[in-house]
Amino acid sequence: MSETDARDGDQVTARLDRLNEACRAAPQEIEPQIALWSAICSLDEWVFVNRGTAEQPRPYALAAEAGHLVCIYSTPERARAGAIANGLVAEGEAVPMFSTPLPSALDWVLGLAGAGVSGATVDYPQLGAWTPLPNLARFRQT
Repeated sequence: MSETDARDGDQVTARLDRLNEACRAAPQEIEPQIALWSAICSLDEWVFVNRGTAEQPRPYALAAEAGHLVCIYSTPERARAGAIANGLVAEGEAVPMFSTPLPSALDWVLGLAGAGVSGATVDYPQLGAWTPLPNLARFRQT
């Protein structure tokens, strides 16, 4: 990874961190949540920890009270940290991951509803904000 890519990734995560804090500061307010998910849906790509194979990727998902939540990561660094924190790999091991450019990633995640996914979470456990798939569909570019 180049120094420029690292700086860009740091700027992305810093912005998402700020937006996430605004959501936590006003949990009943919808505007901060819309701003956060707008930023997430404006990324160039979404990164996923792969629990399947290279030929048949399957993104890591959480079993939550709301149903299965697919884990979207804003950067490969956040995906790696999430995989380690969630016990998917040990520190120092390679993390299988894949990325998908937006807006294709959004359509692909929405298609996971047929596999029992009910929502998405971002940068879990660093952030952990989540939204139901029907809300995420509102960010689809027309």
